[in-house]
Amino acid sequence: MNHWLLRLLGLLLMASALAVALSRAPDRPAESLVARWAPSPSDFIEVKGQVVHLRDEGPRGDPLPLVLLHGTSASLHTWDGWVAAIKPSRRVIRFDLPGFGLTGPFAGSYARDDYRGDTYARFVIDMLDALRVPRAVIGGNSLGGEVAWRVATLAPARIERLILVDATGYRFEPESVPLGFRIARVPVLNRLGEHLLPRALVAASVAAVYGDPTRVTEALVDRYFELTLREGNRRALGLRMQQLDPGDDAVRLQSLAMPTLVLWGGRDRLIPPAIAARFAADIRGARLVTFPDLGHVPQEEDPPRTVQPVLEFLEIKR
Repeated sequence: MNHWLLRLLGLLLMASALAVALSRAPDRPAESLVARWAPSPSDFIEVKGQVVHLRDEGPRGDPLPLVLLHGTSASLHTWDGWVAAIKPSRRVIRFDLPGFGLTGPFAGSYARDDYRGDTYARFVIDMLDALRVPRAVIGGNSLGGEVAWRVATLAPARIERLILVDATGYRFEPESVPLGFRIARVPVLNRLGEHLLPRALVAASVAAVYGDPTRVTEALVDRYFELTLREGNRRALGLRMQQLDPGDDAVRLQSLAMPTLVLWGGRDRLIPPAIAARFAADIRGARLVTFPDLGHVPQEEDPPRTVQPVLEFLEIKR
């Protein structure tokens, strides 16, 4: 009996070692990812010593550019569908926030390990200054939505309109949290996650934020997987998760008075659709549009349908 137990234990150890070896995913330098994920019209600019991956498209003479901010673990690519529809008429600016995509962790004049909401908001204001954009329409998804409304509260004179897509801001009880986010919040596991990253974990995490997981393609998983491996991003994600304080400063939303469009996926299992009604109630005159069959990233899951209320909000005739 002991002989068979030892053999079984040996097989389990071998299988575990193989699983670890197959899951090993070291950081990748940004330069190794640029060719695939930053073709034209991508550009890189320096803002206070921080190198930022940027796409700036559409008419340069537009006096009110649209600035779009992505969510946690995403990148500027999440807006591809919207930008295709908007850029023939309006200037659209999007960039990878520090800690994500090809921008990588905070550097330069910024505190290295500070990934709080207002820190991101001040960074976005610095971006507007660097791009010489005195006033803009700003929108964001999830974390990007929170950063957008924080920018609007810190610099209201610079924001003409606001678009919030499944945004964070209030305390909430999630129905489901992507496994990758849960691991990033656990101190020991997140350190392991800086060296191990099964692609299947990324695929499951992306599927968890879609209303219809069958819409998740291999190419989409590739993008999330490879950009997560950008040097320093996994450590930054762990810091961001540790610094989360849902509901912190939500009272500031009541000070907003600019025209606001709130978009929400009815199948968002991360931030409940009930939160959408709170944004609409606290921001005077806000308009709420929901998409019953979509999840937490509706702009990515169904761009043609979700961009329609945006075109109307921006008074773009097609």
